[in-house]
Amino acid sequence: MISKRPTRTEPGRAILTAVLAHITLGTTIDEVIAGLDGVIESSVQQNSRLAYFACLYRAVTAKVREGIAVGRFEDGQRMERLDVVFANRYLAALQAYGQGARLSRSWEVAFGAARSWHLLVLQHLLLGIHAHINFDLGIAAAQTAPGAALAGLKHDFDEISAILGEMLDDVQSRIARISPWMGLFDRLAGRSDEALFSFSASTARDLAWRTAQRLARLHEEAQATELDQLDRTVAALAQPIRSPGRWITTLLLIIRAREPNRVGDVVQALRSDAKGGG
Repeated sequence: MISKRPTRTEPGRAILTAVLAHITLGTTIDEVIAGLDGVIESSVQQNSRLAYFACLYRAVTAKVREGIAVGRFEDGQRMERLDVVFANRYLAALQAYGQGARLSRSWEVAFGAARSWHLLVLQHLLLGIHAHINFDLGIAAAQTAPGAALAGLKHDFDEISAILGEMLDDVQSRIARISPWMGLFDRLAGRSDEALFSFSASTARDLAWRTAQRLARLHEEAQATELDQLDRTVAALAQPIRSPGRWITTLLLIIRAREPNRVGDVVQALRSDAKGGG
């Protein structure tokens, strides 16, 4: 039985409820993409920033589907199972958040940030990416190929990680369309931007694989302890992305002033390159 959080007044709760009414978990990759489309469409209608990560993740999922179709993976059926398990962790967390049910600290940080008008689009994307790769990916891998079977997943695990990296390489160009002053950050912040933009796809992939290896050899009770510690760590590491310090935050507010306020405008820019895969 899902336990409820204490009742609290929270801005955006009505918006979240409207968005979550359209969410469904998937059993196939096509159903996952349909579910993500529902999140994006509903979020745009409600002007909710939850649309940003859903838009990027929709593009990643479509790339995985394309990779399966062209034989990029050693085992296409297994990769679809991994992709579905992976995506459903995000969708289930989003659903639980909107219902006021328990969810990971990692996702609570990312979802809570969606109510913050002052964060850059890039910050919203990084918070979602951080939670999904650093917390969810290793868990999904261990669930898809438990125990000794995990070793056989390594090649395809690296391939899905490569796809994530490829999509991240495109983020900056798409962000430039909606954040014309983003270049100021690089020029003025110097090395101070490392706390905010230190996310590394390769490092995250390696951490996720080590998480999968640890989980694959643990019994259920020990897994719960391991996941609680991982969740605490990932949530703590997200804080510098959301709140990088007074000087950096002041600079980001200046950059934010030139970004669109309408979620639909941002999504249109993100999807112009990103939708992919039909």
